[in-house]
Amino acid sequence: MGSRVVVTGLGVVAPNGVGIPAFLAALKNGSSGVKYMPKYQELNFNCQVCGMPEFELSDLESYLSEVALYGLRGSTIGYAVKAAADAWLDAGNTLNNEELLWETGCVFGNSVADTEAMKRIIEFVDAKQARKLGSRIVEQLMNSGATAYISGLLGLGNRVITNSAACATGSQAVLMGYEYIKHGTTTRMVVGSNEYVDPYIFGAFDSMRILARKFNHAPQQASRPMSATAGGFVPGSGAGALVLEDLEFALSRNANIYAEVLGGETNSGGQRGGGTMTSPNPEGVVSCIKNALKNAGVEGKDIDLISGHLPATAADKMEIENWAASLNRYGDDFPLTNSVKSMIGHCLSAAGSIEIVALILQIMHKFVHPNINLEDPNPEIAKIVSLERLPTKCISKDIKIAAKANFGFGDVNTCLVFSKYEKNG
Repeated sequence: MGSRVVVTGLGVVAPNGVGIPAFLAALKNGSSGVKYMPKYQELNFNCQVCGMPEFELSDLESYLSEVALYGLRGSTIGYAVKAAADAWLDAGNTLNNEELLWETGCVFGNSVADTEAMKRIIEFVDAKQARKLGSRIVEQLMNSGATAYISGLLGLGNRVITNSAACATGSQAVLMGYEYIKHGTTTRMVVGSNEYVDPYIFGAFDSMRILARKFNHAPQQASRPMSATAGGFVPGSGAGALVLEDLEFALSRNANIYAEVLGGETNSGGQRGGGTMTSPNPEGVVSCIKNALKNAGVEGKDIDLISGHLPATAADKMEIENWAASLNRYGDDFPLTNSVKSMIGHCLSAAGSIEIVALILQIMHKFVHPNINLEDPNPEIAKIVSLERLPTKCISKDIKIAAKANFGFGDVNTCLVFSKYEKNG
């Protein structure tokens, strides 16, 4: 059977709230963190809005040494350190100890290294001034920069891994951490993901013409999952982090237990059967969801809430179809469903981890956050699910079992199942 795995700590840097109290309030209130970016108009981007956290590197002064903070130029690692350190403290641990924690590891993912650091390197090298880059620039360049900072800050001695699977990265990191604990490789894991959408990453997506471009004048209305007027996704930045533990270990130290991870699955549609580099193969998605339920020991009828990927693109309809087919639930029987992206945009590699933090908060505090900007539901989606199952206002709900999925470029799928913690579960 393996160990039971529970969530004991949460941390978040989100466009609509930095820190759990602010993020929780934003979820309940349906508060958007999407903003107009004048620089993106200057750069002649079609989409000129994004989800950007209110965060400064100086926010890390209590976590990092002056030397480490001085060397940290970009925000992507900063987001990760803030979320992970907050989750660690939230789990009842301390920082700045000299102990090496052999039983604890980390899986933290991202898409690309700090591209602003890359630009700096290119400029200095081309100017024949590489020696002026300093001794810490490589930390920003390497994809494993976030895990290196986190593991060093916390003194983690078990597996330390950087994963990358596009938009499925965050969910996949949580699944990997769960599996390591479940199968006895480790006792505790810090898991999550981070993303900083700087102008270079933003520009690359803008060139694909898949971003929202019709709401530059009304940024908080721009991210519209499941809406008839959804015109593309809004890029977002941030990080989410969780502390996962073996149940017995958590109980032995009297940790607060927020939820339980029942199981999950990750797979690929192989870019076959309608799947492409940018669109999932429906058969792969259905297989992923069904196997996640099987691995979790639950059935489709048991799911109270779906936290969808639902990025506000043409793929929203297909995703709802795939959930319905996987769970065999339609109309009024469809689970309550929401998309955090309506409030924060699509945080790419950080999407899954931030959205999982949101899901755990809903389980803990017995509510379902609203889908904002859903004044005009997609009529094709309305044929599959009753609109009452897609709440547009915050509702009270005792959630016992919830499912979370993300689907990434490359036709990679990840689905996890979480539950309310029951002592005799």
